[in-house]
Amino acid sequence: VIMAATTSAAVTESPGLETQRKEIESLLQEHELCAGDTWYLVERRWYEQWKEYVVTGDQNSSSFPGQIDNTELFEELDSYHLKERLVENEDFVLIPAEAWRNLLAWYGMVDDQPALERKVVDLPSTVKIEVYPVEIFLCLHSNMENVVTAQFSRADHIHTIQKVMMKQFDVVEGAETRLWMKSSDTCCERLRNVNVNVLDSSLSSGMTVIMEMRNEDGTWPSSRPQIIRNSVEEQESYRGQPGVCGLTNLGNTCFMNSALQCLSNTPPLTEYFLQSAYLEELNFTNPLGMKGEIAEAYADVIKQMWSGRHYSVVPRLFKTKVGHFASQFLGYQQHDSQELLSFLLDGLHEDLNRVKNKEYIELRDADGRPDQEVAEEAWHNHQRRNNSVIVDTFHGLFKSTLVCPECRKVSVTFDPFCYLSVPLPVSKDRVMEVFFVYLDPVAKPVQHRLVVPKAGKVFDLCSALSEMTNVSVNQMVVADVFNHRFYKIYHADESLSCILDRDDIFVYELSSGSVEEEEGDEVVLALYLRERSHYRDSGSGSSSCGTSLFGHPLLMAVPRVQCSRNALYHLFLQRLAMLSVSTDDGEDNGMRPGPFTRDDCCDGGQWDGQADGPAVTQTQPEQAQTQESGKQAQAEGASGEVRAGCSTKDSASASCSAGASAGVPTNSQQGAGLQQQQPCHTEEEEEKGECPPQTNERQAKRKGYQARRRKLLFSIHAVNSNGTTERGMGEDGSAFSFSSQPYVAIDWDPDMKKKCYNENEAEKYVKHQSMEVPHQQTTVQLQECIELFTTVEILEEENPWYCPICKKHQLATKKLDLWSLPEVLIIHLKRFSYTKYSREKLDIIVDFPLRHLDFSGCLLRKTGTNGEPPSRYDLIAVSNHYGGLRDGHYTSYARNKDNGQWYYFDDNKVTYAREEQIVTNAAYLLFYHRQDKIRQPTLPPPSDSSSSPTQPANVTSHKHDGMERAISCVNMETD
Repeated sequence: VIMAATTSAAVTESPGLETQRKEIESLLQEHELCAGDTWYLVERRWYEQWKEYVVTGDQNSSSFPGQIDNTELFEELDSYHLKERLVENEDFVLIPAEAWRNLLAWYGMVDDQPALERKVVDLPSTVKIEVYPVEIFLCLHSNMENVVTAQFSRADHIHTIQKVMMKQFDVVEGAETRLWMKSSDTCCERLRNVNVNVLDSSLSSGMTVIMEMRNEDGTWPSSRPQIIRNSVEEQESYRGQPGVCGLTNLGNTCFMNSALQCLSNTPPLTEYFLQSAYLEELNFTNPLGMKGEIAEAYADVIKQMWSGRHYSVVPRLFKTKVGHFASQFLGYQQHDSQELLSFLLDGLHEDLNRVKNKEYIELRDADGRPDQEVAEEAWHNHQRRNNSVIVDTFHGLFKSTLVCPECRKVSVTFDPFCYLSVPLPVSKDRVMEVFFVYLDPVAKPVQHRLVVPKAGKVFDLCSALSEMTNVSVNQMVVADVFNHRFYKIYHADESLSCILDRDDIFVYELSSGSVEEEEGDEVVLALYLRERSHYRDSGSGSSSCGTSLFGHPLLMAVPRVQCSRNALYHLFLQRLAMLSVSTDDGEDNGMRPGPFTRDDCCDGGQWDGQADGPAVTQTQPEQAQTQESGKQAQAEGASGEVRAGCSTKDSASASCSAGASAGVPTNSQQGAGLQQQQPCHTEEEEEKGECPPQTNERQAKRKGYQARRRKLLFSIHAVNSNGTTERGMGEDGSAFSFSSQPYVAIDWDPDMKKKCYNENEAEKYVKHQSMEVPHQQTTVQLQECIELFTTVEILEEENPWYCPICKKHQLATKKLDLWSLPEVLIIHLKRFSYTKYSREKLDIIVDFPLRHLDFSGCLLRKTGTNGEPPSRYDLIAVSNHYGGLRDGHYTSYARNKDNGQWYYFDDNKVTYAREEQIVTNAAYLLFYHRQDKIRQPTLPPPSDSSSSPTQPANVTSHKHDGMERAISCVNMETD
């Protein structure tokens, strides 16, 4: 610690100069940086003069350095502030403590100068000497005008600051104190843990540490320092409805915000914290608790949210506390709001547990005793160890009945619960959307909506699709397309559970027999599209070529005898050449395919695999155009063309203007008489005069055709499944064999791709009639879920029950019944289903009542004047989850306890909500308040919550229905 202290030391008799030199050099060489050690700064010029002095060996030398003088290191001699941006070995040198003590003893120090003592600190990824310590301001809460400046090392503990302050401000020893740190923006945080160092507590230069002493009656002068009350000075003009306050998303913390909003709008718990009743019940000694930190952090959030002075609150400290005590919530990954809620309720309970010393209680079985007696005993025993506001508000009692399958032993116990996790009826079918790519290169992909068994195989998907397309299952291959490549190509016997709803699934039609026969006459090629990019290597100066994938991949069945580069080129050309593209000069250099037959793709479209041109069947241009138009009209007739977004995977309609530039005669050329009068194949033949006489115009066109023919549209390369690593491939006409699933890429030159590949056309697809049929979502009643919860079930093998009669573990039957219900009932809808074979989220709509949820029919306890306990509940909050298993977004609905208005909370955004919007397929956690405990609102509701011009500035109308909201929330940038 560096205060305004000075260093004075009596100069002792110095040893010989050689001895001095050896001692200091030895100490510098021996000492390594170790966290917590002390080093000292010495002005470099003094140190260099001392080295020169001891090297000369003459004590009478004129180079005698004199007293240690660090004047050049100080900004001013009044405050002895160190200059900024000093550089080691240029402005100063660092020496270990023992070397400093020796130099100080031998030479002394200039009067009134402080020793520049510095600590070695262990910073993230490095250990270094802290040249510039943390300079902070110290004051008492009772007298914040009296401020003292002090410097502390980042390695110093908060306890050190506490002791310095007690000494500086004459605080009575033994007085109970607590510290707050205040940043320049007037925000304050408690320094609860005095055993952490300055670095870990986030104290930095310019901050203020405020100390307050506990009053004699055990209370604090204020629940928070005065400066916190000033934190809303910038918002003094804002006065909003208490509780109508957003929560800032700190990075994937919407799950936490959703749970907090639901708890914030739970009246009995919120009133407990707003009235500061928690202060008297904080349990700092409970080994199962969090030393009161979770309760205090939660109280701070609630008090800020209900102050009516904040548009939105940043729950950063609360998030830090949660992560500190529950490591699964560290960082900024997405989590489950129910898991957070479970931890929070348990943490609040243990922090506020009125039982200081928990006694051991041996549980007894019912043994035929009346349920009423056993239940009262169980609840009494539960409260002997657990007694808090959480138990008072949220805990109920189950009756659990186990029956042994062998001896028929019946075991009855009563167990407390904090929430009901009810199952949802699981449908045996699922709806899948896929794109079907026809073998015909002219036909556009068609999007289908299929109903398939959840436990089905890929074969079942193909069977359902076959009924719509009339294409045999044996001619289908199913693939997952992602990022312009095949993420996975499925086998027919693979489970459909491997395919998620978010996956882009394409089903490709192949030629007959190519799918079943792995070693047959045909091989199934996976075809990728790549674009070449040229760049110059700055190191070597040479040019290099890279590639990037584009478009959507294809699956093609190719005869094994035509697996040469030339033959594949023509096959790929026919597969892609389906639309014409006009060149800059207005000529049509595109190739339109002639009449298509299924055999065309089996025999390579009659290409002979030679490089000098194909032999094709001629078709008149009018016939080709008429047939293509018919196919196009038929495809468009399904439901009309639409432009695909990034999720549309269409390669079949990739437009390639092959034309003359590919060395392939087009149909239009054939119709112009190319079949009757073949062109010259080589320039030598023309020079020899072996070609028939032609007009100059025809000769010019033919020569242009020959020149363009030499340049191929694309090159072909064998690649890996990622479309990156190139492997050796046969040269020109030499065929090669494939030992596994082959992947081939065709590389386009950027100019050729721009000229010949129509990306707009490639992004189009057709919607099948099945896509137009509205998807009927399954709706179940909440009561059905509760009945499922109380249904008899057989224990799983992983969780058997030990029968005391049989003396072994048994797969007993188990039945849960509701005995007593709490004031606030939380119902957890188990939308996330996990089994050995599948993982899924159930998006069915659970129809839950907003009022008069009646449990009288399923509640076993019979008490009260009329023989039945209160069992009717009204809804007060809902936590929503939009999205799937891997990602999603959490929001919440809640009813304000003061004005009775429903609001929609989406992180820091708050909007009015109507009751008809609340029941959606996103509902995940339901909060119900028992009617006999509900207090009537003390304020009138907003005059017109949907269009009131006087509504608070931070609240907007929310007029979207549930489905529209689901779409907007899934795409939230914060998650």
